[in-house]
Amino acid sequence: MTDPARAVHQLRRAAPADVPAIMELERSIFENDAWSERSMRSEVAGEHGYYLVAFEPESPDRIDGYAGLLAPHGGGEGDIQTIAVAPHARRRGLGRRLMLALIAEARKRGAREVFLEVRADNPGAQTLYRDLGFEEIGVRPKYYQPDGVDAIVMRLAVPSPETTVA
Repeated sequence: MTDPARAVHQLRRAAPADVPAIMELERSIFENDAWSERSMRSEVAGEHGYYLVAFEPESPDRIDGYAGLLAPHGGGEGDIQTIAVAPHARRRGLGRRLMLALIAEARKRGAREVFLEVRADNPGAQTLYRDLGFEEIGVRPKYYQPDGVDAIVMRLAVPSPETTVA
């Protein structure tokens, strides 16, 4: 068994067969506002979506993180739909890796801007997004239900391939 502090996760494109494992993580992290399995399955299989899962090579059936992008080819914009990292896999750069992979895919699809919403009560995620170059552009009051938590809307001007994102 790999030392959890030293585990190196691999990323791969999510498949419909991954949805049950994604949903297990989704429900454990987003208890009050988890997506439905039907919605997640639709997103993972959708023509304009790009979903990734993260796993340790020794445990390829256990999903430790996932993230999703909605970005039609040539559409000019993308939306980070969701991102989650299991508690035991946090604080090791996995969320950053997932985000960078989605930003790279958005660039490949011709997106010049990427948007996302983040809970106002999630300062860790907000810090990550700011570190990646996202800026706050608005607030959606009481967006996350049933908690009534505001969503901070953020935008990233997608960097050119030559620009390095930390």
